[in-house]
Amino acid sequence: MNKLLRYAIAIALPPVGVFLTYGISTALFINVPLTILGWLPGSIHAVWAIAKHNEKAENEKQMLKQQNTTEVNA
Repeated sequence: MNKLLRYAIAIALPPVGVFLTYGISTALFINVPLTILGWLPGSIHAVWAIAKHNEKAENEKQMLKQQNTTEVNA
């Protein structure tokens, strides 16, 4: 799913954005009560959680790329 769309959903409907990124997970179980307490805490957490997920995915891609480059050069 497009990153921009995922962030827009996270701002509008925080638990839905977290669910689309992580599925049923700890992040979702944290986000639902935060959203019940208020839309703003839920939105902040959702945007943060999605950003961390995207960062982790990018790091994994870079590590795989480095491993493949090392294997080819060896």
